[in-house]
Amino acid sequence: MSETLLFDMMRQALLIAVRISAPMLVVALVAGMIIGLFQALTSIQEMTLTFVPKVGLMLAVFWVSMSFMTTALSDFYVGQIIPLIAGD
Repeated sequence: MSETLLFDMMRQALLIAVRISAPMLVVALVAGMIIGLFQALTSIQEMTLTFVPKVGLMLAVFWVSMSFMTTALSDFYVGQIIPLIAGD
């Protein structure tokens, strides 16, 4: 395996990791901003108010985007990693 091939595979793997994690991270960011704004406007400083909705929304987004995540990861392995291991 050449050095350029290794770096290209690492770049593609990192890109897949970003694509897979982006939906959950975006939802956590948006929910955190909305809840933080709500807390600042109402002066409510309850810790469970930030934790419970973010976890619930992240679980919902994970459940909805699970097929996309599985497809993206399996396509990467089938298209890139397995042929590299098999030597094709």
